[in-house]
Amino acid sequence: MNASPQQPAIEAIGISKIYGQGQTEVIALNDVSLSVARGEVIALLGPSGAGKSTLLTAMALINPPTSGRIVIDGVLVMEGADAKIDLRTFRRQHLGFVFQKANLIPFLTALENVQVAMEINDMPVRAARQRAMYLLDHLGIADRANNLPDALSGGQQQRVAVARALANQPNLILADEPTAALDSHRGRQVMELFAQVAHESLAGVIVVTHDTRALDVFDRIIEMEDGRLLDG
Repeated sequence: MNASPQQPAIEAIGISKIYGQGQTEVIALNDVSLSVARGEVIALLGPSGAGKSTLLTAMALINPPTSGRIVIDGVLVMEGADAKIDLRTFRRQHLGFVFQKANLIPFLTALENVQVAMEINDMPVRAARQRAMYLLDHLGIADRANNLPDALSGGQQQRVAVARALANQPNLILADEPTAALDSHRGRQVMELFAQVAHESLAGVIVVTHDTRALDVFDRIIEMEDGRLLDG
């Protein structure tokens, strides 16, 4: 996808998500609209149950909204719960994900964990290996390329997870509580890494977090409460 830097990485337009019906109805998202520019890194804050993860998974094309539209780099991908494209292929090719746990494949080395993300998109093995090594080097963890995940610290594992998320040069990176299990120093490193990635690769980055220790690295901070955005 050859997107213009002026084109928003993602636009959520009037997104609502309702679970159940009648007396059991729960409104998880209530007419949420959010636009994220390419190269912008956003922190999404709010109490548990505010709708942060629901919004993130809707934008990740994993948990479709009940109503509203999702536009990624100018392409209408969701209208309500109706997919306008092949979501599985689109996610794999254009979106990157980082979660609270690195979720690395335990029997693959750090290098192989990154490499496999490109191979499933049919990139030749040699090219995938070269890019994986480049990413690990760029993220300061090339010296651990041949280590299995259980030989890496939590911060190192998250760096591998970020490298994997960047492997296919996504236009949008979504992270859900990526520093929850890290100490203050490692947590800040990961947050700074997201900002660096956004600004250098012109990817839009959204980080759902309860961690307020490194909010100064973000371009914009948005708060949620009761399924609505309070700002932004």
